[in-house]
Amino acid sequence: MYCVAIMNTNKDFILTLLSTAAKVERRLDRALSFRRGVSFTEYNMLSQLQIKFDGAATRVDLAEAVNLTPSAITRALKPLEKIGLVVTEKSERDARRSLAKLTQSGRELLSDANAIVQDEIDTLEIQTDNRDMLMRLLKSL
Repeated sequence: MYCVAIMNTNKDFILTLLSTAAKVERRLDRALSFRRGVSFTEYNMLSQLQIKFDGAATRVDLAEAVNLTPSAITRALKPLEKIGLVVTEKSERDARRSLAKLTQSGRELLSDANAIVQDEIDTLEIQTDNRDMLMRLLKSL
């Protein structure tokens, strides 16, 4: 009986964690869509391109960084290419490989979007003690 109670508690914790993450993501998504016309997923791709890859990455590497499949990245990058936030360059050595590169417009949008995301996060008013404890717990998973 004790084991079942722990399993249900762990399940409830994980489901609550995922639900909370989805709520925060929807909130960020609304703010970004309303003010800059990009989704949180698009923002995250642009952000990872800049932070993790210094502005350019293969679709496979970017997919891994944002937890999407390479084909999902291909579909998600198309609208960003159309509006000039990223460009795709084919590899000279391997025609199957291409790099997604952040444009100057993409960098400017990302700068504005970073401020929007920070403003939204600041309104969450997460207490430092709670945040630090939760971070330790999440890193232990």
